Parts: sequence; C-alpha cells; structure tokens
Amino acid sequence: MTHATRALKLIALITALGVGLAACTSTVVRESGSSRGSRVVSQPKYGSTVKVERGETLYGIAFRNGIDFRDLAAWNNIGSPYTIYPGQTLRLYPAGGSSRPATTTASSGGTTVATGKPRPATTTGTVGTVATAPKPAPATGAPASSGFSWRWPADGHVISRYVAGDAGRQGIDIAGSSGQAVRAGADGVVVYSGAGLVGYGELIIIKHNEAWLSAYGHNRKRLVNEGQNVKAGQQIAEMGSSGAAREMLHFEIRYNGKPVDPQIYLPSR
Repeated sequence: MTHATRALKLIALITALGVGLAACTSTVVRESGSSRGSRVVSQPKYGSTVKVERGETLYGIAFRNGIDFRDLAAWNNIGSPYTIYPGQTLRLYPAGGSSRPATTTASSGGTTVATGKPRPATTTGTVGTVATAPKPAPATGAPASSGFSWRWPADGHVISRYVAGDAGRQGIDIAGSSGQAVRAGADGVVVYSGAGLVGYGELIIIKHNEAWLSAYGHNRKRLVNEGQNVKAGQQIAEMGSSGAAREMLHFEIRYNGKPVDPQIYLPSR
C-alpha cells in the first residue's frame, strides 16, 4: 500500500469518527419526570423588573415570582451557574417589549420554542367555526408522577392544605414543635438557604432536577448551605415559627416554577 493510499484511508477514518462523535453529542437528554419537549415557558410579567438585593439568588427570585429559574436566566442572558449581583436589575419578561400577547409554544428537537402566535379560542355554529378573542395558552399540568420517591418532610398533622390559585396556600403546613427535625423530601442540591423571601421565614429550597423544586419554610435553624447535596430523609433544618404565628413547617413542591399539590406526590400516611 502506498503512502498516498494510507493517508487517504486515514482521512476517511477520521472523518467517519468525527461524524459519529457529532451524532453522539447531539443526543437530547430528557429530564427525569418531565419531557423538555412539553415544557411551557413561564408566564412573563411584562414591564416588571426586580433589583437584586445582597444575599439574593436567581433561584430565590424566580421562586418568589412563580417563574421557572431557566426562563428567568434566559430572559436576562444569565448562564449557569446563574450568578447575580447586588444592584443588578432583572427583567421578569423576555427582552423586546413591555407588553405582548400570550404565546403558544412549539417543540423542536426537545427544546421549547415560543411561536409568538396567539392561540384563538373557537366556537362552532351552524355557519362553521368562528374565531373569538385570543386567550392565554393554558399552563401544562404537572405529571401524575414526578419520578421521585418523596418522603414526608416532617412528622405532624397537616393543618393547612394546598389550594390552586390561592397565593396564601401554595403548599401545605405541618404542625409540630420547636426544634423538631425537618427533612429533605427527595435527593437534590440546596439552591437557596436564607431568610430573604418575605413570608417564608428561614427558608430552604432544594432542586431535584431541572423541573422539580421543593421548599421548606418557617424554620428555627437551617442546617444546610447552598450548593450542598442532600439525600431524601436527611435532616436539613429545625422546625420553628420564623415568619409564622406558630411552630410549623410550610412545605411546597414546584414543577417548572409553579406550585403543585404536595399531597399528590407524598406517600399516604
């Protein structure tokens, strides 16, 4: 075999390997308990901004405003690990205007894409289908299963239940005593540990994957720090009454930034 022939074969082999590697790296990774292709972009708050205070995190700001942290980061061109700074102004809506109609979303290759086209409601009569005024696209409901084996975060009776659409009842309240153990509901990483969110007292937020978060409020003492990995059932705090009228744990589960009923996912007891 001549040197020229060997060189041509080597080039062909490298080219084939390059194509194969490119195909491998383009694989779409699906999120546990959620398909990225079906994720709906958070409802923007056009015209609204927040100024970052010392000690705040992007996760905390997104949580407080009911926005998926990925959308808040994208709207403000903030990449992972989502570092923000005191005095920084964050938009609660995409760049490009202060008011836009609600948009439907389309899935392309596992990525959520805003189409920018209002979805008109329709009615059907004897003369055919008539378009009426556009309405916001309905939010995608949370799946029946999250893919996690949730554990109760504290012992005690549920004294307040989740009510959809009620800003004051976005989770459940579990009665207990001061100093009682508060435990992680599932494996994850702590993305917020502080007291900067009004109404939650000493609060811990755990990220379980890109779609699911859980929150633990009104603690007496926080035992974990941001960035720390935790296991389901691990004690993360001591129950207290910070920001509340009595000793209790306020527990929330959020899917793509939106509160869901924790008792759908917690085991029966």
